[in-house]
Amino acid sequence: MTCLDLAALDATPLQRDPYEFLIVPNFIEPSAFAAVSKDFPDVPGPGSHPPGELSIRGKFADLMRDLDGEAFRRAIEAKFSIDLTGRPTMYTVRGYVRARDGEAHTDSKTKIITVLLYMNEGWEADGGRLRILRDRDSLDDPVAEVPPNGGTLLAFRRSENSWHGHKPHEGRRRAIQLNWVTDQDVVDREQGRHRFATRLKKLRNAILPRRDG
Repeated sequence: MTCLDLAALDATPLQRDPYEFLIVPNFIEPSAFAAVSKDFPDVPGPGSHPPGELSIRGKFADLMRDLDGEAFRRAIEAKFSIDLTGRPTMYTVRGYVRARDGEAHTDSKTKIITVLLYMNEGWEADGGRLRILRDRDSLDDPVAEVPPNGGTLLAFRRSENSWHGHKPHEGRRRAIQLNWVTDQDVVDREQGRHRFATRLKKLRNAILPRRDG
């Protein structure tokens, strides 16, 4: 049984201004969120980490299987009126952000659909709340703001104007990112880059005291 509220995804209207996106609060069923959060993997520091470099287990592993399942892909295809057949997926896990993270950007052209699933149990800070923007300079005048907690889902179609970012925050900020991308070479290249960075952080943590942020 899936822990994803696919009915809520289906019922959420697709927003088209300034680009195609949708926000689904509590996309992870509230009755399952605590167990999934408890099994969130330890990450060696800021940045994006490939699941293959982490200890994926328990309810978090179940969540990853749900996200990689046909039912979720079909729900995204239906919502965005897109055929993702044959398009590979790329996953990363984040546990912390640095104060310099969050600069407004559109995502690379190799990404087709971006999905962000936020795994924080609560969020009081002003910074770290992802904002849907009209342009690079509109961070203080967002179209929408995404609460980064409670299993909130953000999904959007990448475009030349798919600007998004957040105000500075430093510290723990748990999220899963899933992208459907143009081809397998993108996955191999990007996952290889993230894998190298993750291993360096693990080595640093083995030598030096842990620093998050």
